Amino acid sequence: MDQSKLRAWWAYRQGLDGSLAGKSAAEVLGRIGWARSIGGVGPYLTLFSRAGLSRESVDADVAKNLICELPSARGCTYVLPASDFALGLAVGQTFNSDLKTAEKLGVTEKEIDKLCTAIIGALQKTPLDTEGLREAVGNAVRHLGPEGQKKGTVTTLPVALGKLQAAGEIRRIPMNGRLDQQRYKYMVWRPNPLRGFKLSMEEAYTELARRFFSWIGPASVAEFQWFSALGVKAAKAAVEPLELEPLEAGSDRLMLPGDRAKLEAFKPPKDPRYELVAVADSILLLRRDIKSLLDPQDLERHVFVEKDSKPLGELADLPSHAIVDRGRLVGLWEYDTAANSIAWTPFAKKDKAMQEAVARTEQYVRQQLGDARSFSLDSPKSRAPRVAALRKAAGS
Repeated sequence: MDQSKLRAWWAYRQGLDGSLAGKSAAEVLGRIGWARSIGGVGPYLTLFSRAGLSRESVDADVAKNLICELPSARGCTYVLPASDFALGLAVGQTFNSDLKTAEKLGVTEKEIDKLCTAIIGALQKTPLDTEGLREAVGNAVRHLGPEGQKKGTVTTLPVALGKLQAAGEIRRIPMNGRLDQQRYKYMVWRPNPLRGFKLSMEEAYTELARRFFSWIGPASVAEFQWFSALGVKAAKAAVEPLELEPLEAGSDRLMLPGDRAKLEAFKPPKDPRYELVAVADSILLLRRDIKSLLDPQDLERHVFVEKDSKPLGELADLPSHAIVDRGRLVGLWEYDTAANSIAWTPFAKKDKAMQEAVARTEQYVRQQLGDARSFSLDSPKSRAPRVAALRKAAGS
């Protein structure tokens, strides 16, 4: 199949064609998939690029618990719609790395359960941040010494908090209401979203696979395996009940029954449709196959990565946020806080529509977000070399 048509189809399924304008945050996330949350602006850019949603409207939906940041696929945090809270929690429960680390440090399940009970008791009165919880539960929290510090698990508190979140007993709420700043309070979650969830773990992973292939199919089982963190055998078992169909004879790219006919009838837009998306946007992250979003002439294009430059076609993840046009990767960008502007490098002709898309996102970031961090540890200082490289490549 023509690659440009396939890319345009992925963009369509991802809502990057303008079809989701006016939809709510929950509706967008239900259609395109969960927004990866790594302490950056990803969830906001996801919802702005698809539906033009303001930061204030997204924050309001967070406050109403219509969408929520939860540990889900791979045990990683995503922003999910309320309709998927139970499924997201279910498929993330086996990936509590803090709990596994604590067990190696001599922490028992009984000790964590006792701490969990103390945390629930404290949160029954009022939401608390971690410092407030430490004071409230007192000696129920144990310091794990130098060895724990070396392994990144300093006390038993985050272990218990992780277990309670995965079980749907508590949820965290942003202290300032924003998704791009990792400071939280915790509150008891009632009713527990897992109450009444009747799917077995195997059935839950099949349901996750159904969503995955609706969000980004055609995709391979290996791509679903990476997204879900299942083993080879478990991933194959999860997709088997879906009776997926190959994109074409001999292809490992699979689609839900009926989607292939829709793809064949699909007509890619003739006019460009530029959108600026985050470095971990779902069109990039779900399949994690940058090469399939590039034109052949861009595979060997060198971009700045940390202290060196590398060909785009060799990268698993982008070093900067992306500009896409009908599914094609056509540029990279960063927000320059010193200049209050976007630094960007186009791979295609810098036409009026592209410049307007950049200006639109620049205004959004400047007025509503203040910055566009890729992840929690990203900062204007650490970003400066990338900004300089983008400006140099663009000749600005």
